[in-house]
Amino acid sequence: MTTPTDDIPVPPVPLTRTGGIDRAARHRLDEAWLAAAWSHPSTRVFVVSGGQVLVDDTGDGTELVMTPAFEAPPTETHRYFLGTDEQGVSYFALQKDSLPGRLDQSARAAGLREAGALLSPRDAGLMAHAVALENWQRLHRFCSRCGERTVIVAAGHVRRCPACGAEHYPRTDPAVIMLVTDERDRALLGRQVHWPEGRFSTLAGFVEPGESIEQAVVREVSEEAGVRVGEVEYVASQPWPFPSSLMLGFMARATSSDIEVDGDELHEARWFSRAELRAAFSSGEVLPPSGISIAARLIELWYGEPLPAGLPR
Repeated sequence: MTTPTDDIPVPPVPLTRTGGIDRAARHRLDEAWLAAAWSHPSTRVFVVSGGQVLVDDTGDGTELVMTPAFEAPPTETHRYFLGTDEQGVSYFALQKDSLPGRLDQSARAAGLREAGALLSPRDAGLMAHAVALENWQRLHRFCSRCGERTVIVAAGHVRRCPACGAEHYPRTDPAVIMLVTDERDRALLGRQVHWPEGRFSTLAGFVEPGESIEQAVVREVSEEAGVRVGEVEYVASQPWPFPSSLMLGFMARATSSDIEVDGDELHEARWFSRAELRAAFSSGEVLPPSGISIAARLIELWYGEPLPAGLPR
């Protein structure tokens, strides 16, 4: 599938660049290595609580507020090892019930939807990793086999049941997100029932058991908008820890153009030409998705230029 914008460079999808961080999973079960890393003066730690971290707005941008590990209270239960950088610096996150008080006048609490677009690839990646672990840890404290309370091992990446020995790993729910175009090269955008008036984005939905991701694209578009889809082309993926999704992005070609929204997930869906969408952006009739979301990148691939500043998807 080709579009008129194939030669137009599109910025990388946010939260997908490593930022030079090696997750170093080989060290997660090495308690001696973890203890040495924790006590090393170069190690950096930040606190995550309820999906938020402390960030510092400086003259050069926005950064994660980190402290040396020896200044942070050690805890084996909610200390997550996130990896090392190219200089050998180790990074940990501490999960706390609440964020610490302001460390200085510029430090403030921020969630990933806001901070992910402001932080460097390194800091955004560290935050996404920590937020995903925190969400999973908070929601999966008991063994699904026997009901016993589990304990955290592998530096925050496994929960083990002391009763039956079962090991539980962080879950990731695959979801498809797609920009559908028709034979006139118009884009299909929809508004979910709980979104404000005028807010439109690409269609999306979770992959069901026993289903391929391509089948999920076809099914979701049909269920939500009543549009049939033929050709499906994978574009890129994006971690989306709200709380545990992996967004798999596609371009798809419709074989029908009649719209019939389901009324459960979508309140409205419309076909837009580029000129119609540009005019709708200018008038405020349509509010675009956030720049942090893969939805914005998919639309930009077709649209041919950056979207106006929008809201989180």
